[in-house]
Amino acid sequence: MSYRYDAGTTTFSPDGRILQVEYAIQSINQAGTAIGVQFTNGVVLAAEKKNTGRLVDYLFPEKMAKIDEHIITALAGMTSDANNLIDYMRSLAQSYLQTYGELMPVEQLVRRVCDKKHSYTQYGGLRPFGVSFLIAGYDRHKGCQLYLTDPSGNFGGWKATAIGENNQTAQSILKSSYKDNMTATEAMDLTVKVLCKTLDSTSLSADKLEFSVLQFNEENGPKVRILTTAEVETLMKRYEDTIKATTEEKE
Repeated sequence: MSYRYDAGTTTFSPDGRILQVEYAIQSINQAGTAIGVQFTNGVVLAAEKKNTGRLVDYLFPEKMAKIDEHIITALAGMTSDANNLIDYMRSLAQSYLQTYGELMPVEQLVRRVCDKKHSYTQYGGLRPFGVSFLIAGYDRHKGCQLYLTDPSGNFGGWKATAIGENNQTAQSILKSSYKDNMTATEAMDLTVKVLCKTLDSTSLSADKLEFSVLQFNEENGPKVRILTTAEVETLMKRYEDTIKATTEEKE
C-alpha cells in the first residue's frame, strides 16, 4: 500500500512515514563516506571522493566547501543539491557579517539551512534535498562545534560522527576509539583509521580522499585549511607504518 503515498512529500503513509524523505536518506547512505572528529581546539573533516583519475583537477574539492572563515562543511549525497545549499549558507554568512559586523554563530547558520531543508518536505511539487552535511565551525559563544544535518531538516551536535555509505560501521569505530581532548594529530590519525577500515583498503589512495581542518588559536582566531594530496599521503603512510609496527610487535 505504501507505493500510493511515495510520490508526495506532504502526505503521511498509513504507518506514519513520509516516504520521499526516507528515500532521500537511503540515497545518502549509498553516497561516499564523510567523517567529522572534534579535537581540543578544532575539527577534522574527511570525505571519500567518487570522481578520481588522471583527468580530474584536484584543485577543486568535490566533497568539501568553505562557507566562511570560521565554517567548513563536508557532504554526502547529490552534489548539485549540495551546491545550492552551500551557496545559500555562504549568502547567510556574508549577510550576517555585513549586518552585525561579526562572524555568524555556527548553530544559527545550521538552523537556517535546516529550516530551508525542512520547508522542502512541506509543500507540494517539491522534493527533499538529497544531501547531508557535516558542518564544522567556531564562534565565540560555543567554541568549536560539529553538526550533522539530514534531508528532513533535522540536525544535531556531535563529538565525532559519519554520514554516507558504511556510516554505521564508521560510527561504531568512532564510538570505541574516540576520546576527549585529542590533539589535531590524534584526530587525523583516528579519521584515517576509520576510513581505512570502512572503505576498500586495497584500492584506497590519497587521491580518493579529501581532508580539511578547522583550528582555533588565540592569536589568529579560527582558520580553515583543506589538505593537499601530498599531506593526505603522509597521513596514510603514518597510519600504515603504525599498523606495520603493531603487527611486528605481536609477532
